[in-house]
Amino acid sequence: MDSSSAQMKAVTIPAFGEADVLCTVTLAVPEPGSGQVAVDVAHAGANFAEVLYRRGVVDVPLPFVPGIEVAGRIRAVGEGVEGLVVGQPVAALTIVDSGGYAEVVVTSADLVSPLDGLGIGTDIAAALPSNSTTAFLVLDRVARMQPGERVLVHAAAGGVGSQLGQVARLLGAGRVVGTVGSEAKIETALGFGYDEVILRDRTSDFDAGAFDIVVDMVGGPARRAGLDLLAPMGRLVVMGNASGAEDVGIPANALWFTNKTVSGFNLAAFSAAFPQATGHALRRAVTATAKGDLRVQIETLPLNQAAEAHRRIESGTTTGKLVLEVGGR
Repeated sequence: MDSSSAQMKAVTIPAFGEADVLCTVTLAVPEPGSGQVAVDVAHAGANFAEVLYRRGVVDVPLPFVPGIEVAGRIRAVGEGVEGLVVGQPVAALTIVDSGGYAEVVVTSADLVSPLDGLGIGTDIAAALPSNSTTAFLVLDRVARMQPGERVLVHAAAGGVGSQLGQVARLLGAGRVVGTVGSEAKIETALGFGYDEVILRDRTSDFDAGAFDIVVDMVGGPARRAGLDLLAPMGRLVVMGNASGAEDVGIPANALWFTNKTVSGFNLAAFSAAFPQATGHALRRAVTATAKGDLRVQIETLPLNQAAEAHRRIESGTTTGKLVLEVGGR
């Protein structure tokens, strides 16, 4: 069969709505352009970002193939790509153009990490490009964490929260505290590098100035509380609004008088603007996992249960990471 007429299975968003709108279709196999690679997908991570695409919170063209991270084998390389070869096992971040819920996806070669000889299965590898890469970028590049600093992470049992606690430890944090939304998640979060895990509504138990860095992907009251808990020269990193709460206004004069900083981080926008830095962080995450310094807890579902994965993510009851088994070619 001519490559230009090859077909693949993919899950698409044909219209914005609830999880049931997701449907499986047959599409033409994409070909890599200059500086890109095509990957035969074995596994794809399932993320809250893809839920936002499906809901229409993020304006994407329909029909749309979600999927911001995958692992599999390189199918083809585009012009100018060096150091990557056909058949090579890789983890890849596909967040810039999405498309990971498919048997084949195309992404920038800069956003790919080889897996040769590392002993990491594609199920685990598919859970690294988004959350683990984000953890390194947020703490090292955005928050500029220094050894000995105190870190508070909201949603500590979730996909990215489970990585932030461990990466904070790897980077030398002095104290790492996580918050969760239910008692059932406390023990799970404690296994991800946290010194202490508390319910989110108990942050008032801490004194003002208790933390140098607060990472918030929840929004609403958690965001306000995080800012109040910062020490002078503390940094609040905003990277989500899982609660769906109204935006929290932060007066610039309040930052001026308290010597605090608020930064935003969006992996898609960062990856598009700084692909090489993103790829470097991805490779750090893959190396740390191979060494046993970074642990990812996953549960695997078949691709045709993508809607179920979305429902579970939206319920707020998941811990660790859901991964879709695609199969590839």
